[in-house]
Amino acid sequence: MRFRTDLAIENKEMYDSENQGDKIEISGVEVETENFEDVVGITRIKITNEHGSKVLSKPMGNYITLEVDGIIDTTKETKSKIAKALSQELKRLIPFHDKLKVLVIGLGNDKVTPDSLGPYTVSKVQVTRHYFLMFDTDSDDSISCVSGFIPGVMGSTGIETADLIASAVKIAKPEIIIAVDALAARNVSRISTTLQISDTGISPGAGAGNIRKELSEKTLGAKVIAIGVPTVIDSKTLILDSMAEFLDDPVGAENFINENGVEMIVTTTDIDQIIKDFSDVIADGINITLHPGIYS
Repeated sequence: MRFRTDLAIENKEMYDSENQGDKIEISGVEVETENFEDVVGITRIKITNEHGSKVLSKPMGNYITLEVDGIIDTTKETKSKIAKALSQELKRLIPFHDKLKVLVIGLGNDKVTPDSLGPYTVSKVQVTRHYFLMFDTDSDDSISCVSGFIPGVMGSTGIETADLIASAVKIAKPEIIIAVDALAARNVSRISTTLQISDTGISPGAGAGNIRKELSEKTLGAKVIAIGVPTVIDSKTLILDSMAEFLDDPVGAENFINENGVEMIVTTTDIDQIIKDFSDVIADGINITLHPGIYS
């Protein structure tokens, strides 16, 4: 049985479980782990061929997972370490140079708390493009030329999100696009503990089950780095995963829910604080990466 998740690390865990093993090697999948300052566990998954892509149900590319004990009620020092760990991984994907142009996009709906991670994060990112325009320069050895964009959702704007972003790309002409969005997880504990970075693009609305046009280098003409935090769980996934060890017929239970259940997504009661804390951390990590002369 496969549970719905946007996290590559959970797909790997499900594959290991289905094959009755722990950390099974998969052809076309490279996995390495690291511990950052005894606070952040880092798992890097690289999918290198079609076989690995099929097994993990993900496009070829890099998927980096950061895991902490919990973002809520942690200290300011710990949050700073998480931001530094995030920046360390972003720097692997986004090398800084004096003419770097980046567009940071906040996907989601700021009026729906579990879907508001993107907008809140972008509101805290240090945008600088207007300074470059003001001083008529295209380079700086301490900061990047950064634009921020919050496109909203199609239900509010009536315009396809990808079309709005394509227009912003034409204006900003970025080398790199960073897209921040909410994701869906299999395990409820990951909502306050996990962050994923990938370089394969993103489909807006994936976390809420409302997938829109893909945002990728193929569709936008610039490399897309996605940063996501799981904020919701599919109700069917939550029920079946929680009851798995008590079900004599898990397939039958799944079929029953599919035929009689209602599609819902579930979040936690403290999601507002989780969004605040993770948006702080992600914005700090982006600022450290893109503006080394200010935030080093």
